[in-house]
Formats: sequence, C-alpha cells, structure tokens
Amino acid sequence: MIDRRLKRLSIERGHLDFWLRRGKGSYHLENIAQIESVLWAALRVTGLLNRGIANSLDIRLQEIEFAFASLPVRFDGFTLLHLSDLHIEGVEGLAERLVEVICPRAVDLCVMTGDYRFAISGPCDLAQKEMAKVLPAVRSRHGIIGILGNHDFLEQAEGLERLGVRMLVNSAFELREGESSIWIVGLDDPHYYGCDDLPKALAGVPESAFKILLVHSPEMAPEAAAAGFSLYLCGHTHGGQIRFPLVGPAIVNAKCPRSFVRGPWRYDGLHGYTSAGVGASLLPVRFGCPPEVTLIRLRKSASVPNL
Repeated sequence: MIDRRLKRLSIERGHLDFWLRRGKGSYHLENIAQIESVLWAALRVTGLLNRGIANSLDIRLQEIEFAFASLPVRFDGFTLLHLSDLHIEGVEGLAERLVEVICPRAVDLCVMTGDYRFAISGPCDLAQKEMAKVLPAVRSRHGIIGILGNHDFLEQAEGLERLGVRMLVNSAFELREGESSIWIVGLDDPHYYGCDDLPKALAGVPESAFKILLVHSPEMAPEAAAAGFSLYLCGHTHGGQIRFPLVGPAIVNAKCPRSFVRGPWRYDGLHGYTSAGVGASLLPVRFGCPPEVTLIRLRKSASVPNL
C-alpha cells in the first residue's frame, strides 16, 4: 500500500502533477492562471468588491442539535465547536473578528476540518501567525482536534500541534467521559490530495463505538455510512461562497449532491453537517452565503428530529 504521507509530500513538492491521479476533485478556479486578476478587476468595475469583503467578515454563529439512540448517556448534551475553512490570512481583520465570535462560548470540544490558510503555495508562516491569535480564544474543555484540508501542507499540522491542536491524519482519538467514550476519527484530504485512508484511521476503533468522522469535504459520505459512523463533519465547499436567489451556489467544488454543500444532511443512517466556512478562497469575498462557526449539541434521543 502506498504511504499516504509520502504521496502528499510528493504532491506538495510538485513531483506529482497529473490531477486525475490524486483525489476526487476535477479542477479549481484558483489553479487557473490569471483567473484571480480577472475576478478582482470584475468586482472593482461592478463596485461589488468592498461589499464582498465586508460580507466575508460578517461571521454568523449557527447552532444545531443532532440526536442519536446510540449516543452514550454521559455524552447527552455534549457540545462541539466546528470551525472549517478559516483561510485565516485571506482578509485583514478576520482573525480578530473570529475571536469576537468564539470567545464568549464555552464548549466541550472544538473540531477544525481543514484549510487554515488562504494561499495554495509557499510557506505557512503568515497563516500560523494568525492562527496563534485565534486558538487561545477557544474555550474547549477537551481541547482542539484538527485535520488537514486541500490548502494545507503537512508542515501546517506540525505548526498547529505546537499551538496545542491534536491533529488527526488518518488516525483516531478516544474521548472519555467517566466509563463511557466516543471516538473522533480524522482523515487526510480526499478532494485534492487523495491521501485519505479510512481503514488505517479505523484500526483499533471498536466496531460498536459511537464514531464521529472529520473530513475536509463531504465526498466520503458513502464510505462513512458503510463504516458505521454516526456523524460526519466537513467543510471545503464554503456553501458555494457566492449564492444566487433561487439558483443557489454557482460552484459547489465537490463531487456530492447539492444538498450536501451547506448545512445538515443525511446519507442512509449517517447524519452530516457541511460548514459554510469561516474564510473564503480565491478572493476574500462572499455574496448570499455568510461565513459561519457552528455550535453542535449531541443528544441521546430517538424522537427529536435532526433536520
């Protein structure tokens, strides 16, 4: 079996250049030469640039409950702060605004589902500097767990670990409350890098355990449902980032049903949530799709609707 870490490093260093040998994605606008300059010019000409930037700083707090008959009683009421697609150095003031939103909220666990930086190449230093502003504001009883996204290099994982984040790269972590536990399983990015390894991540996880899967994109839902996960948390799509009335997002940037692009969804017995994300990619603008952080509460109940 190919070493996923070596494959990722080869892609990061430009040694594997053929897209279709990687992950589930087809192409990204940000990988097309000159597209950023063209879009910047279009927004300036139309007078929409400043409005789009202001929208990208208007972070909303979304709250949702999911109920599961299989949830251990000790975890009834357990709260998760879900942060995704921070792209934290992409617009001035984003880190400070995010701190304002998350600081008042105490939670049981914070999970981050990738894409910490805005850039797609070069060093991660600026993103690390901005993340160092954000993470101390997280008030989480069980700390912070993170995974990698398609904008992130492996060095980002090392930097975040130095800031106190437990990074899961095709691995799992058992979280205990008294005699009961749940398992948090984190995969490497399946969309761009194609370095996800679910069997490896599940090694050592009891089959009957209550399992939450962290993946950067919603594209692993069939595999997650087959593996018996209860909850799937992801981002990547930015909810479309630009959404039109009646039509919805022009670009979903993922191989998944459109209903999986933002908010709660179901796949067989699996519950999922796709965050619209904190930041923005390609351009630091949003229209019709505010940035978000998500407060998720787990409940043990077979009768409460989840959607």
